Formats: sequence, structure tokens, C-alpha cells
Amino acid sequence: MEDPFKSVADSKISISELMLPSHSNFSGKIHGGYILSLMDQIAFAAASKYSGYYCVTASVETVDFLNPIEVGELVTLKASVNYVGNSSMIVGIRVVSENIQTGQQKHCNSSYFTMVAKGPDGKTTKVPRLLIKTQEDVRRYFKCLKMIAQKKEKDLHESAINPYSTEVMELLQGHRVIVDLGV
Repeated sequence: MEDPFKSVADSKISISELMLPSHSNFSGKIHGGYILSLMDQIAFAAASKYSGYYCVTASVETVDFLNPIEVGELVTLKASVNYVGNSSMIVGIRVVSENIQTGQQKHCNSSYFTMVAKGPDGKTTKVPRLLIKTQEDVRRYFKCLKMIAQKKEKDLHESAINPYSTEVMELLQGHRVIVDLGV
């Protein structure tokens, strides 16, 4: 029997939460760690909804905090599965805050979480194939392919570097470091 398909729409989910003083950091803005926790929750929900399995976070793509979030703002997170492998899914997440008095909205951050489906035995399990229905789905899928290729290239480059070589030590000389290896 051929693997089933599910569409991106089958994974879409959004959550909204009012930001309270208890979520703030020492400068009075909402703590980035709290937002990351919400992002992890919605990534889990989207991946689990799509796959039908318990999912775990395997990696998080860079999260750039674009705009601060204020106490009293309504934060909305939207997520969807944008790419699937055998047992992995890349979930795209967008975070927007809204001043509920003025209606002004700010894009606060976006990120991609790689989630892995786990079967009842705790081992990775196959997820449904992805049915792409819109141009936006195509754009997001190709963005994920590009991210995967860049990660493979980075990993290959990093594995080729010998941190103990003379060349690496010479490259460090133009930087704001002192290398004292005690040798």
C-alpha cells in the first residue's frame, strides 16, 4: 500500500495569548525564552496534527527577534508543516504581536523547527507524504530544501576544518582573541 498524503492545510494551527507581566524580562519586555517555549509548543502541535504521532524537536533554525513584545499585547503564532522527510517535518512558525487597543501589529519573528515523529514504541516512524496545493506551499517547500542544502554544506565545511592546524591559528590572528593553549 502506498504512503498516504496530507496537505499543508492539514497541519495549520494558530494560538494567541495575552502577554502578562509574569512573562516579562528585567527590561519590561516579554522574555525571548517564553516566546521560544510557545514556538516549541506550536511546532509540536502542527507536527503531531499532521503526522498523527507524538513528535519531538530535533533542531531549531535561527530565531531573530525582530521587534520587542510588550506586556499587554496579544501574541499570535501561526505554524504549518512546510516539508516532510521520512520521519521528520520542518514546521514554519510566524510570530505577530498586536496592540489590542490600537490594532497595530508587528512581525516579531519567524523560525523553522525540525520535528521528528515517534511511534508508540518510541522509535522514529514514517509520516504522510506532503500534498502541495498552492504556490505559497511550493515557495515554502523550496525554502526548506535550500535550508537543508545549506546545513549539509555547513556541516561538510566544518568537518573539513582542523582546529589545531597552523592555518587556523594564523586566521585567528586578525580577531579579538588571544590563543593560549598552554603548550
